[in-house]
Amino acid sequence: MKLAFIVGTRPQFIKLGPLSKKLRLHFNTIIIHTGQHFDNNMSKMFFKDLDIPEPDYNLQVCCGNHGEQTGEMMIKLEKVIVQEHPSLIIVFGDTNSTLAGSLVSSKLNIPVLHIEAGLRSFNRSMPEEINRVVSDHISNYLFAPTITAVENLENEGLKNKAFLTGDIMVDSLADNIRLAKVESQILEKYKLESGQYILLTLHRPYNVDDPEKLNKIFVKLSNLKHKIIFPIHPRTRKIVTANKFDIPTNIFLSNPLSYLDFIILESNCKKIITDSGGIQKEAYLLKKACITIRPETEWVETVKDGWNMLIDVDSDDFIDVIESFNPSHKQNDLFGKNVADKMLNKIIEITNSIS
Repeated sequence: MKLAFIVGTRPQFIKLGPLSKKLRLHFNTIIIHTGQHFDNNMSKMFFKDLDIPEPDYNLQVCCGNHGEQTGEMMIKLEKVIVQEHPSLIIVFGDTNSTLAGSLVSSKLNIPVLHIEAGLRSFNRSMPEEINRVVSDHISNYLFAPTITAVENLENEGLKNKAFLTGDIMVDSLADNIRLAKVESQILEKYKLESGQYILLTLHRPYNVDDPEKLNKIFVKLSNLKHKIIFPIHPRTRKIVTANKFDIPTNIFLSNPLSYLDFIILESNCKKIITDSGGIQKEAYLLKKACITIRPETEWVETVKDGWNMLIDVDSDDFIDVIESFNPSHKQNDLFGKNVADKMLNKIIEITNSIS
């Protein structure tokens, strides 16, 4: 039986890693890379780091507005899927690649499994929210990472196709942190001491597309007492360059990093400041204080458990709150254990029912 993975972005490559290893032992699998992340460090190097086979197809759809990008992905995906005709298609997360994959597969009447289903920020102005909601409603099987995600699906009438599996990132992080500690030299390269710097990531349009707001974030962060390491997204760097920002001296910009280097930076930093959903979760798993520059989050459990804090850059106490946020209490088991094995067993059950 043939299974097809549709991926296109860094977080999806990371989720693909541990599940792909398990499924390759039982199924004929193919990987279709939409090309959504085209930077070498954000794409090709991740496959090498995570020991994932090179994609069978790279559709090279990397640019354009949301509608244009999604439409081009659908055109190219349809041709590949018709040619390969897999028995089950697996999509991840909430990107344009997720939406395009789930739409094409459902129109071709091929069962779709959506991993990381049920997340909701309840902010429909976010493209990711539209992508995840639509994908959940047209997919045949939904693997939910948390109890809250299951409840969201139940509230939308999707209970019968929802399964609580836990989050595949638990396995990804556990597998790769051990390897990263052996292979990564990033701390030595940047002359960093553990616990003596803050890690920053920004890429959400409402933080980076408005140059005035992005510059305001930089100006405010210049008041932090610690060095800030900012592996800058190519899209964000273009905005910084085009607007000739004067980057504060405590903020160090680096190119996008390999996954192994990045998780070493995560595991050794003092705190993480981000607007990324996936990094909020990684911060929690690594027991790092996370400050999220967003008005809402799809990972509400991390906020309720006191390890993640939402903050507005316009708030008067922006810096004071960041400096004082130091959670240290015991965490709850939000994301499960041995998730890849649970997913494998459920996928075997699913494929037996559709064979």
